[in-house]
Amino acid sequence: MGDMAPIAVFAYRRPGHLRRTLESLKLCEGFDHSPVIVYGDGPRNNEDIQAVQETRDVAVEMLGDRAKYHFSDTNRGLASSIISGVSQVLDRYGNIIVIEDDLELGRNFLTFMNRALEQYDSDKHVFQVSGYMYEVEELKHSNTAVFLPITVSWGWATWQRAWESFDSRATGWEQLNQDKSLRHRFNQNGVYDYASMLSRQMSGKGESWAIRWYWSVFKQNGLIVFPPSSLVNNIGFDGTGTHGRGVFRSFTGTAKTEAVLDIHLPAEAELDPLVHAYAIKALERQNGGLLSRIFDRFRRILSF
Repeated sequence: MGDMAPIAVFAYRRPGHLRRTLESLKLCEGFDHSPVIVYGDGPRNNEDIQAVQETRDVAVEMLGDRAKYHFSDTNRGLASSIISGVSQVLDRYGNIIVIEDDLELGRNFLTFMNRALEQYDSDKHVFQVSGYMYEVEELKHSNTAVFLPITVSWGWATWQRAWESFDSRATGWEQLNQDKSLRHRFNQNGVYDYASMLSRQMSGKGESWAIRWYWSVFKQNGLIVFPPSSLVNNIGFDGTGTHGRGVFRSFTGTAKTEAVLDIHLPAEAELDPLVHAYAIKALERQNGGLLSRIFDRFRRILSF
């Protein structure tokens, strides 16, 4: 494996969560050889000042001179922070691993991310490496990575050549309101309402870089490489996060922290329709199934 990719850590006002994230990151194989850049957003109001400072103190305490720090005096918001931070790191290094302050990582997280970044560096079909994986029962005994046409923002990596396709204006997003077939495909056979998320974002009712990234990759028919089982746990479902998660949903994930697993990377990036079907089934179940779909439909009708 060549040089280790830089790790960009995005934090805001959750010192306890960041501590757990950094503890798991420091246990990852390859951490000692990885450049680390920490981005800390500024306080939104006076009530945030103490938590923001405590979060930054945790970063400096745990990483010291191992990291470079970019602490904003103003509140830029998660979307702006990530878009600018990712672009900045990619301009310098050419690739990047991105984690936020609500993740716990499996010990082989960095190994998998770096090997995949190297393996698919020049494959224009692959736009992202994901550390998170849906709870696909059919793959729980597999050691082979898979490809899916879905982006995930919980521990991910990409290349500059892929990020160049990121369209912050989400050009053409209106087609989703006019073309039912396109909307159905964008929503992964209708099991997750990504289209309404994008519509809310472009109507000024949201602040998501991730849904715009998904749309950008979707337009290119891009693929994402996933581990067969999740290498990431999301620990932010306790109400401390900026964005809500949904009452019916269960997307925590179960990172394999007990061992460094040797995950096989296929030579060719291809979408296996059967694996895709398995993943869609898991996505539907973790999204809350029928109840969540009914809730999403009412929310779309009422424009919540």
